[in-house]
Amino acid sequence: MLKHRIANNPLPVIYFTIFVDLIGFGIIIPIIPQLLANPASEYFLLPSGQTIQQGYVLLGLLTAIFSIMQFLAAPILGQLSDRFGRKPVLALSLAGTCISYVVFALGIFTKNIPLLFLSRGFAGLTGGSISVAQASIADVSTPQNRARNFGYMGAAFGLGFILGPYIGGKMSDPSVVSWFNPTTPFIFAAILAFINIISVFIFFPETNKFIKKAMVIKWSNSFMNIWHAATHKTLRELFLTNFLFNAGFTFFTTFFSVYLINKFHYTQGNIGDYFSYIGIWVVISQMIITGQVAKRFSEIKTLRVSLIAAGIVIFLFFIPSSTMGLLLITPFLAIFNGLVMANLTALISRSVEPNVQGEIMGINSSISALAMLIPPILSGFIAAKFHPDTPIYIAGFVMVLSGVAFWTLYKSKTIIHEHVE
Repeated sequence: MLKHRIANNPLPVIYFTIFVDLIGFGIIIPIIPQLLANPASEYFLLPSGQTIQQGYVLLGLLTAIFSIMQFLAAPILGQLSDRFGRKPVLALSLAGTCISYVVFALGIFTKNIPLLFLSRGFAGLTGGSISVAQASIADVSTPQNRARNFGYMGAAFGLGFILGPYIGGKMSDPSVVSWFNPTTPFIFAAILAFINIISVFIFFPETNKFIKKAMVIKWSNSFMNIWHAATHKTLRELFLTNFLFNAGFTFFTTFFSVYLINKFHYTQGNIGDYFSYIGIWVVISQMIITGQVAKRFSEIKTLRVSLIAAGIVIFLFFIPSSTMGLLLITPFLAIFNGLVMANLTALISRSVEPNVQGEIMGINSSISALAMLIPPILSGFIAAKFHPDTPIYIAGFVMVLSGVAFWTLYKSKTIIHEHVE
C-alpha cells in the first residue's frame, strides 16, 4: 500500500533523498575548519612547522575539490538520467556518497590529509543526487505547482541543514558521549546514505517519461556546457545569475566558520548550533514565505529584490559583537537566499521542454559547480595573503552583482512557453 501511494507521488522519496544529502553536507561544516584552520582545536591535523596560512589554503582546496569533480561529472550524470532513467543514476550517486563518508572518517582517524581530498573528490564525482532529484521534481511538476514543489525541495535542504551541522558538532564532541570523535558523524552519515539507497530501490518509481535509450553520452561535455550556458538564448542570463550568486555565496560559506572561530571563539558545537539555526530559517522561508511570496509576485519580481538583498545582508554580519546580533541578522539571509533558490531554479525549469530537463539541470549543476569551485581556491589564497575576513567582503559584492546582472540583462520575453502536462 505504501509503495503504491509513493508510486502515485514520488516527491516524498525525492525530498528524503535531498534531506539525507544535506545532512551529510551539513555534518562537514563544523568539523573541517577545526581540522585545518584552528590550531587551538584538538582535532587540528596540520603537522608542526606548517603555518595557519597553509591551513587556509588547504581549507580552500579541500572545499573546492568536491566542486571540481562535480563540475566534470554533473552533466554526464544528467545525460545518464535522461538515457537510463532517474532511478539507477540516483542509486549510483548515493552509493558513491556512502563510500566517500567512510573514506573521510578513515582520513580523520589516520590523520591523512590526502585521504580527505580523495574522499571529497570521489563524493563530487558521484554526487549527482541533487541534480537528478531536481530533474525528477521537474518531471512530475505542472506550471501551477512547480514553484511550490521546488520550494519544498528547498525546505528539504533546510531540514537537512538543521540536523546536519548540529549532528556534526555534537557527534564529534566527546563531552557529549565519551566515545564520540570527529569520525563519528561521518559513519552516521554513511549509514543514512545506505538507508537512502534502499529506499530508492524499494519505493522510488521512475519519473522520466522521455527515456532516450539511443542517446549518445557526451563524456567530455563539462566544458562545452559552459559554452552552451553562455550562448543559450533562452537561459544564458539565468545561468549567469546563478553563477554569480552561487560564487558569492560560496565565498561567504568557505570562510564564515573561520570568522566565527576568530571573532566569537566558536567551537565545533557552537558552529553546528549556529548553522542549524540558519537551517531553521531556511525551512521557514521555503515552507511559508516562498509560497506566500509566489502568490503575490512572479519569479522575476522576487529575484530582482532577493538577489541584491541577500548580498547586502552579508555586509551586515560584520556589525555584531555578540552572538545575539548574529541571530538577529541571520533570518534575513536565510529568507532571501531561500527565495533565490526556489525562484531561480523554477524559472530555469519552466523555460525549457520537459524532455530535456535532465540535460538542463545537468548544465545548471555544472554552472553551480563552477561557481563553487573557483571561490574556495581563491578564498584560501586571499585569506592567507590578506585576512580570513576578506573572502566574506568579496561574497557580498559578488552577490549584489548577481542581482544587478539579473536586473539589467534578463528580459521576461525569454520565457518561451509553459509546460503542459
